Amino acid sequence: MDLSIIIVNYNTKELLRKCLGSVLNSVGSWQMEVIVSDNGSTDGSITMVETNFSQVKLIQNNANLGFSQGNNVAIKQAIGKYILLLNSDTAVRPDAIDLSIKYMDDHIDVGIMGAKVLLPDGTLDKACRRKFPNPWNSFLRLFGLAKLSDYNIDTPIDQEVEVDAVMGAYLMIRKTVVDKIGLLDEEYFMYGEDLDWCWQTKAAGYKVMYYPKAEIVHYKYGSSQLIPFRTIKMAHQAMKIFYRKHYAPKYNSLFNVFVYLGINLRMYLVLLVNIFRKKKTVH
Repeated sequence: MDLSIIIVNYNTKELLRKCLGSVLNSVGSWQMEVIVSDNGSTDGSITMVETNFSQVKLIQNNANLGFSQGNNVAIKQAIGKYILLLNSDTAVRPDAIDLSIKYMDDHIDVGIMGAKVLLPDGTLDKACRRKFPNPWNSFLRLFGLAKLSDYNIDTPIDQEVEVDAVMGAYLMIRKTVVDKIGLLDEEYFMYGEDLDWCWQTKAAGYKVMYYPKAEIVHYKYGSSQLIPFRTIKMAHQAMKIFYRKHYAPKYNSLFNVFVYLGINLRMYLVLLVNIFRKKKTVH
C-alpha cells in the first residue's frame, strides 16, 4: 500500500463530501486507502459516507476525540508507506497527491512534506510553511510586529523550501518516521499537534519540506472572517503546551511565567478583536 489518507471529521458533512470527491479523483495508479475517523458527528456525515463513498474505510468514534486522538485511532490501522493527514475542509488539486508521493519517493531524507495551501480567495494560508513559535517571534507577533519576526516564511510561495513546520491540513509523513517518533501527542485536542510532530521529526534527523507543486484549497472558517471563540482558546492552549514541552526547560521559572502571561494576553486581545469585528459585521 502506497498511501493511507486519514481525514478526521466532526459535523462537516458537505465539506467532507467535497473533500472525499477531490481525493478520489486524484487516486491515479497508486494503491491508496482512505480512512475517515468520525468524531461522533450528528449531522448525517456517517450516512453520507456510507451511501456515497463505499470504498472509504469509516471509523465511528463515540465522542469528539479531537484532532490528535481522532487521527491516532486511524493511524494505528493505517498500512500505507506514507500517511497523509488531510482536513475535512480541504479540496486537493487533481495532481497534488501524485506529486506528493513522487516527491517523497525521490527525497528519502524528507520525513514530512506539506503542500501549498490556498484559501478560497486564492491567497496563501501562511501557516502551511512556518518557523517554530519561539519566545522572541511570539513576543513580536503579540505587539503587532510580526514583520520583524521570522515566524512566517517570506520566500516566494512557489519556491520549494525547508521549513520548521507545515500544517496538519495537508501533512504527508513516512510511516517509518511515525514508527520512530510515535503518534500525535493527544494532550493537544486541536491545534499544535502538527508543530509538535514536525519538531519530533526534525529531532529524529529528517527534513520538513514545503512543496508548492502540490496544491490544495483550505475552506478555513467557511466564508466568515470571524474566528470562533472556542478555536481561539484552543489555539492558545496549544501554544502553552508546545512552549512547556520544548522551551520552558531552557529558561528560569520567572521567564516562563511571563511567557504564559503573554500567551494569555494575546488570547484576550484576539478575542477582543473578534468581538469588535462581530459587532461591525452586525451593524
